[in-house]
Amino acid sequence: MKFKIVAVGGTFDELHKGHKTLLKTAFIYGENVWIGLCTDEFARKLRKNHEIASYEERINELKRFLNDLGVSSRAKIIPLSDPYGPAATSTEIEAIVVSRETEPRARELNALRVRNGLKPLEIISIDMVPAEDRIPISTTRIRRGEIDRDGKLIKGGEGDLAQKA
Repeated sequence: MKFKIVAVGGTFDELHKGHKTLLKTAFIYGENVWIGLCTDEFARKLRKNHEIASYEERINELKRFLNDLGVSSRAKIIPLSDPYGPAATSTEIEAIVVSRETEPRARELNALRVRNGLKPLEIISIDMVPAEDRIPISTTRIRRGEIDRDGKLIKGGEGDLAQKA
Protein backbone atom coordinates (compact mmCIF):
# COMPACT_ATOMS: atom_id res chain seq x y z
CA MET A 1 0.00 0.00 0.00
CA LYS A 2 1.30 3.37 -1.00
CA PHE A 3 -1.38 5.82 0.16
CA LYS A 4 -3.37 6.43 3.32
CA ILE A 5 -6.56 7.38 1.42
CA VAL A 6 -7.40 6.57 -2.19
CA ALA A 7 -10.58 7.69 -3.97
CA VAL A 8 -12.59 5.88 -6.61
CA GLY A 9 -15.99 6.78 -7.98
CA GLY A 10 -18.74 5.61 -10.25
CA THR A 11 -22.32 4.58 -10.73
CA PHE A 12 -21.41 0.92 -10.13
CA ASP A 13 -24.60 -0.29 -11.80
CA GLU A 14 -24.63 -4.02 -12.64
CA LEU A 15 -21.44 -4.39 -10.55
CA HIS A 16 -19.26 -6.20 -13.10
CA LYS A 17 -15.72 -7.52 -13.52
CA GLY A 18 -14.47 -4.10 -14.68
CA HIS A 19 -15.89 -2.37 -11.59
CA LYS A 20 -14.47 -5.08 -9.35
CA THR A 21 -11.01 -4.69 -10.91
CA LEU A 22 -11.19 -0.92 -10.35
CA LEU A 23 -12.20 -1.38 -6.70
CA LYS A 24 -9.63 -4.12 -6.02
CA THR A 25 -6.91 -1.85 -7.49
CA ALA A 26 -7.98 0.96 -5.14
CA PHE A 27 -7.58 -1.38 -2.15
CA ILE A 28 -4.14 -2.51 -3.36
CA TYR A 29 -2.92 1.12 -3.38
CA GLY A 30 -4.88 2.51 -0.47
CA GLU A 31 -4.89 1.76 3.21
CA ASN A 32 -8.41 3.21 3.13
CA VAL A 33 -10.65 3.75 0.12
CA TRP A 34 -13.33 6.40 -0.25
CA ILE A 35 -15.85 5.18 -2.80
CA GLY A 36 -17.99 7.87 -4.41
CA LEU A 37 -21.28 6.29 -5.44
CA CYS A 38 -23.44 8.37 -7.81
CA THR A 39 -26.78 9.36 -6.29
CA ASP A 40 -29.94 8.58 -8.28
CA GLU A 41 -30.24 12.27 -9.24
CA PHE A 42 -26.64 12.51 -10.44
CA ALA A 43 -26.87 9.17 -12.27
CA ARG A 44 -29.92 10.50 -14.18
CA LYS A 45 -27.96 13.62 -15.18
CA LEU A 46 -25.26 11.38 -16.69
CA ARG A 47 -27.85 10.38 -19.32
CA LYS A 48 -26.85 6.75 -19.58
CA ASN A 49 -28.54 5.00 -22.50
CA HIS A 50 -30.12 2.41 -20.20
CA GLU A 51 -32.01 2.08 -16.95
CA ILE A 52 -29.96 2.39 -13.75
CA ALA A 53 -30.62 0.46 -10.55
CA SER A 54 -31.57 2.55 -7.52
CA TYR A 55 -28.91 3.95 -5.19
CA GLU A 56 -30.13 1.58 -2.49
CA GLU A 57 -29.73 -1.48 -4.75
CA ARG A 58 -26.30 -0.31 -5.93
CA ILE A 59 -24.99 0.45 -2.41
CA ASN A 60 -26.23 -2.90 -1.10
CA GLU A 61 -24.48 -4.77 -3.91
CA LEU A 62 -21.32 -2.73 -3.37
CA LYS A 63 -21.37 -3.48 0.38
CA ARG A 64 -21.80 -7.22 -0.30
CA PHE A 65 -18.81 -7.17 -2.66
CA LEU A 66 -16.61 -5.25 -0.18
CA ASN A 67 -17.64 -7.66 2.56
CA ASP A 68 -16.84 -10.71 0.39
CA LEU A 69 -13.48 -9.12 -0.45
CA GLY A 70 -12.82 -8.63 3.28
CA VAL A 71 -12.19 -4.87 2.97
CA SER A 72 -15.39 -3.36 4.43
CA SER A 73 -13.53 -1.92 7.42
CA ARG A 74 -11.21 0.00 5.04
CA ALA A 75 -14.01 1.40 2.87
CA LYS A 76 -16.09 4.54 3.18
CA ILE A 77 -18.97 4.92 0.71
CA ILE A 78 -19.89 8.54 -0.02
CA PRO A 79 -22.89 9.68 -2.08
CA LEU A 80 -21.65 11.50 -5.22
CA SER A 81 -23.88 14.28 -6.49
CA ASP A 82 -21.31 15.89 -8.82
CA PRO A 83 -18.40 14.64 -10.98
CA TYR A 84 -15.69 15.29 -8.38
CA GLY A 85 -17.17 14.72 -4.93
CA PRO A 86 -14.87 15.11 -1.93
CA ALA A 87 -11.80 14.53 -4.12
CA ALA A 88 -12.08 18.18 -5.27
CA THR A 89 -11.67 19.62 -1.77
CA SER A 90 -10.24 16.96 0.54
CA THR A 91 -6.71 17.34 1.88
CA GLU A 92 -6.84 13.70 3.08
CA ILE A 93 -7.20 11.98 -0.30
CA GLU A 94 -3.80 11.29 -1.89
CA ALA A 95 -4.63 9.28 -5.01
CA ILE A 96 -7.50 8.38 -7.32
CA VAL A 97 -8.05 5.15 -9.26
CA VAL A 98 -9.72 5.52 -12.65
CA SER A 99 -10.17 3.58 -15.88
CA ARG A 100 -8.43 4.86 -19.01
CA GLU A 101 -11.89 5.98 -20.15
CA THR A 102 -12.34 8.31 -17.16
CA GLU A 103 -8.73 9.47 -16.85
CA PRO A 104 -9.51 12.86 -18.51
CA ARG A 105 -11.99 13.57 -15.68
CA ALA A 106 -9.23 12.87 -13.12
CA ARG A 107 -7.00 15.38 -14.93
CA GLU A 108 -9.81 17.98 -14.75
CA LEU A 109 -10.12 17.19 -11.05
CA ASN A 110 -6.41 17.80 -10.51
CA ALA A 111 -6.60 21.14 -12.35
CA LEU A 112 -9.47 22.11 -10.04
CA ARG A 113 -7.50 21.02 -6.97
CA VAL A 114 -4.48 23.10 -8.03
CA ARG A 115 -6.73 26.15 -8.58
CA ASN A 116 -8.05 25.59 -5.04
CA GLY A 117 -4.49 25.50 -3.65
CA LEU A 118 -4.44 21.72 -3.10
CA LYS A 119 -1.86 19.17 -4.22
CA PRO A 120 -2.87 17.20 -7.30
CA LEU A 121 -3.82 13.57 -6.68
CA GLU A 122 -1.69 10.70 -7.91
CA ILE A 123 -3.70 9.23 -10.81
CA ILE A 124 -3.69 5.43 -10.98
CA SER A 125 -5.20 4.48 -14.32
CA ILE A 126 -6.17 0.93 -15.25
CA ASP A 127 -7.10 -0.54 -18.60
CA MET A 128 -10.74 -1.33 -19.29
CA VAL A 129 -11.42 -5.03 -18.65
CA PRO A 130 -12.20 -6.79 -21.92
CA ALA A 131 -15.10 -9.19 -22.42
CA GLU A 132 -14.68 -12.51 -24.22
CA ASP A 133 -14.88 -10.67 -27.57
CA ARG A 134 -12.06 -8.29 -26.49
CA ILE A 135 -14.49 -5.32 -26.36
CA PRO A 136 -14.52 -3.67 -22.90
CA ILE A 137 -17.08 -4.86 -20.37
CA SER A 138 -19.66 -2.16 -19.70
CA THR A 139 -22.99 -1.86 -17.95
CA THR A 140 -24.52 -0.81 -21.29
CA ARG A 141 -23.44 -4.08 -22.92
CA ILE A 142 -24.75 -6.07 -19.93
CA ARG A 143 -28.11 -4.25 -20.02
CA ARG A 144 -28.35 -4.90 -23.79
CA GLY A 145 -27.96 -8.62 -23.13
CA GLU A 146 -24.69 -8.91 -25.09
CA ILE A 147 -22.52 -10.12 -22.18
CA ASP A 148 -22.82 -11.14 -18.55
CA ARG A 149 -21.13 -9.38 -15.63
CA ASP A 150 -17.98 -11.46 -16.13
CA GLY A 151 -17.73 -10.51 -19.80
CA LYS A 152 -18.95 -13.83 -21.21
CA LEU A 153 -20.92 -13.52 -24.45
CA ILE A 154 -24.60 -14.34 -24.12
CA LYS A 155 -25.82 -16.56 -26.94
CA GLY A 156 -28.57 -14.91 -28.92
CA GLY A 157 -27.73 -11.45 -27.53
CA GLU A 158 -26.90 -8.52 -29.80
CA GLY A 159 -23.24 -9.36 -29.34
CA ASP A 160 -23.53 -12.98 -30.48
CA LEU A 161 -21.18 -13.00 -33.45
CA ALA A 162 -21.95 -16.63 -34.31
CA GLN A 163 -25.55 -15.75 -35.14
CA LYS A 164 -24.52 -12.86 -37.37
CA ALA A 165 -22.06 -14.97 -39.38
